[in-house]
Amino acid sequence: MKKNMIKLAAGAAAVLLMATSAQAGYTMKKKVGDVDTKLTFFGFAQLEAVGGDGMQIKEAGSVAKANSDVAFRAQRIRLGWKYVAGKVRGKVFIDFNQNSDVNAVGSDATDGASMPKYIKDAFISYVADPAFVIKAGLIKMPNGMSFTMPGWNLDIAERAFDKSLVLERNIGLMVSGRGIGYEGNKVNGFEMGHERPWKGFGYDVMVGNQASRSAAASSKEFGGLSYAVRGMYDYTEKIHVEASYAVSENADGNDALTTNSEDYSNINVGIDSNLQKLSLKAEYFNAHNIKGVKDYDEDVYTATAGYFVMPNLELVAKHIQGNAQKGTNANTTHLGNTYLGFNLFLSQPYSDYSRKAKRARNQHKVVANYILASGSGATEGAEKWTGLSGYRDDAFIIQYQFKF
Repeated sequence: MKKNMIKLAAGAAAVLLMATSAQAGYTMKKKVGDVDTKLTFFGFAQLEAVGGDGMQIKEAGSVAKANSDVAFRAQRIRLGWKYVAGKVRGKVFIDFNQNSDVNAVGSDATDGASMPKYIKDAFISYVADPAFVIKAGLIKMPNGMSFTMPGWNLDIAERAFDKSLVLERNIGLMVSGRGIGYEGNKVNGFEMGHERPWKGFGYDVMVGNQASRSAAASSKEFGGLSYAVRGMYDYTEKIHVEASYAVSENADGNDALTTNSEDYSNINVGIDSNLQKLSLKAEYFNAHNIKGVKDYDEDVYTATAGYFVMPNLELVAKHIQGNAQKGTNANTTHLGNTYLGFNLFLSQPYSDYSRKAKRARNQHKVVANYILASGSGATEGAEKWTGLSGYRDDAFIIQYQFKF
């Protein structure tokens, strides 16, 4: 399997080299009949040094992640391509830092619905209208404001432990719209979150296989379907508000006729505001019947603030507060993770602080975060954290990111 991965990487590199020589900007254009087509290559890598006692703890148990005071790792190493031909779009996105084990995205691997973990996105879309875009394939389910933003465009070095509650990526069908109610909005058919500032309303409706890439659901012989619906409103980059509701049936993946499996569900609400040098975000998850266990519930609150003290230096703080209860008679446990640090932008081609300029800055940056663990769940004993994930002790991450 490793040989196949090497061949895949070599092939992608060869195609990328051809794209580079064909035209600057890693884009090739070709006219097919009367249709203008465009093939664009992109990618990014995140290389890290991590440490602290919190890095020794994963999920609710004690699983070694680093065996020394400082360890080095890559969080993401990704390469992708987008294709445009008239109203048709296509996207493939691969993470070479993932293994090639088949991950049955929503159902048993024997039914042909599986995809290897290293395939992150693989879908086609048709832009009938800015208010009606159809996507089919492996797509991020429209659930979670932070999750549906690109991994290279985060405020901190990683997604926090609220990410374990989303439905993740899935194979299915999605219908979307953006900028409804205003003229002049440009929809490209690749939208997953609120990557660009809009004016007006937006929506996403998706049905897919069981959400087994989610940490909150499982996939075994007996699966199910999952559903997600999201609505949003934007008025430029000053305000973005969204809310979603998501369900994954039979969330423990076992035979529902012989077990007491429940459907996993969550509600997510988020707000994002970019005020030039200052950016503010808040998000809330309310999740029920995690992994199909009745009354295994978790809710998470997040608050994020960033401020540019210089054009190439942004100070950032993010706090995540979780409350989890594994059954009606169980104790409610609490965990807080506070990320403190900065983003140092090594190349920043713009001097303003618009969202577009910030995305350009993110192409080359260093991120430093110290994570403080708090709450009763950060200790051992009866109040030990029962949520899906999170740091139960202090840790740090220093990340170098480049993107093209």
